[in-house]
Amino acid sequence: MKQVILITGTPCVGKTTLARRLAQRLEAVYVNLTDYAKQNSLTCGYDLKRDTVIVDEVKMRQALTVTINESVCSSVIVDGHFAASVVPDGLPTHVFVLRRNPVELKEYMQREGFSEAKMFENLSAEILDVCLVEALQTQTGKVCELDATGKTVEQLVEQVFSVLLGEQACVCGGVVDWLEFLEREGLTDKYLFNVNSLS
Repeated sequence: MKQVILITGTPCVGKTTLARRLAQRLEAVYVNLTDYAKQNSLTCGYDLKRDTVIVDEVKMRQALTVTINESVCSSVIVDGHFAASVVPDGLPTHVFVLRRNPVELKEYMQREGFSEAKMFENLSAEILDVCLVEALQTQTGKVCELDATGKTVEQLVEQVFSVLLGEQACVCGGVVDWLEFLEREGLTDKYLFNVNSLS
């Protein structure tokens, strides 16, 4: 059976670094959804406010189905924050949702040069479990939540392999609670607020 692994999560949680390393280890086909959309003309515009391309999700699902089914490799790694919503249910064998503490995540986004609006929109998405909820709604029974906070890519790779080999249970839900963490530390207003006020 072909192994189809989705690596998803908020921007800057470490998806691409982990996905590429996994693809090397597994000798798998690697699909970065942003690059894939551009290379295969699967975009339908550009969102100036969010500074990102708009993906045609219907065409994306059709193209990914063909790419995955026609792959001669035994493993396919799909990397993207919207992976769970565009890879048709039934194809993925595992969905790993990376999480990262908002304090650490904010530092990563600042280093990457995110605009303030984009940074706080993505921080809000992480705090409110947006990628996790989307994965749970579209890929039932396959979702594994991994806390990447303070971990090296090697540690995350080993954790993924432990799940793939059945040595570690796939845990989903309750792994992190960023809202409770921020409230406890008195940081809620600093990391979570109405991003529309920035526009």
